[in-house]
Amino acid sequence: MIFAMLPLAIATGLGSETKAPMAIAVIGGLISSMILTLLVVPVIYKMITPIDRWLRKWYEVGKV
Repeated sequence: MIFAMLPLAIATGLGSETKAPMAIAVIGGLISSMILTLLVVPVIYKMITPIDRWLRKWYEVGKV
């Protein structure tokens, strides 16, 4: 999808001044959502796992 929007983003023909900003916004949204999905979310899950284990242990046993 990103590569499909590139010609629209870099076009210089008639009407490109109205279509290029939309294509750039779509490309930016796709890239940011890809980075968020593939990098940020797994890192957050990895950071939360020890806290989750500690809380489960605390609630099951009643002491840490």
